[in-house]
Amino acid sequence: MAVIEAGGTAFGYDEAGEGPAVVLLHTAIGDRRMWDAQFTALAATHRVIRYDRRGFGETADGPGEFAHYEDLLALLDARGIERAALVGASMGGACALDAALAAPERITRIALLGSGLTGHEWPDHMQADIARLTAEIMPPERLARYRAREGDVDPADVRAMADANIRYLVAGPSRDVSVLPAGMLALVREMCEQVYRHDWTAPQWTERIPDTRHRLAEITTPALVVIGTADAPGLIELSEHLAESLPDAELVELADTGHLPSMERPEEVTALLRKFL
Repeated sequence: MAVIEAGGTAFGYDEAGEGPAVVLLHTAIGDRRMWDAQFTALAATHRVIRYDRRGFGETADGPGEFAHYEDLLALLDARGIERAALVGASMGGACALDAALAAPERITRIALLGSGLTGHEWPDHMQADIARLTAEIMPPERLARYRAREGDVDPADVRAMADANIRYLVAGPSRDVSVLPAGMLALVREMCEQVYRHDWTAPQWTERIPDTRHRLAEITTPALVVIGTADAPGLIELSEHLAESLPDAELVELADTGHLPSMERPEEVTALLRKFL
């Protein structure tokens, strides 16, 4: 395990290649392993870093108040990187946008794949879908107990929550999980189960939430917004909003693709990133 100390925390990370710096930021249902294909390919022309955010993968956490974008900037400092391009998937995209507002002079480009947005309120239809799926898995009182870190966690519940995320997000509401490559499906399930095991058992910490959703017009950094057409409708709507709101953004739609295009369509995504970077 490779680790780097930044901001008083040990982050699991990988670094390879030489050239302009690129940082890969993972989703909230996975860790840095989701970038296997892009990490290797982009290292041929760039200095590439991928790391597990606080509380994910091999990165430690603990009680307190933190911000993911501050961790990112601290990591750049620790590696002596003045400027970097950011590639963020889902909530990794939200972190990239937060960093671009906090330190615009340090961020050269932003690629957003199925991106989230800090402070964004998901539409009612998406919240209803998630509530229905969750209710099918377990009683609300048991989920509340897990979120409060009270008592033992049933591995079957961890598996069920991971499978629900895979059905709704990774495959997408309109597709069956059988369309996903077998190797990808196994790794996504492993990463997602680890997320829920950690989330339901580790010490609680508080994330500082910047007001990014109302400041998108201030982000003048060139942006590439990528969305799979089979992703959840709420995420498709958000990507369209990002592409319209960011002053210098291009929207690319990947047909018949879910929430993790870097894993489902690795060659296409790598080609898009090479061109953009």
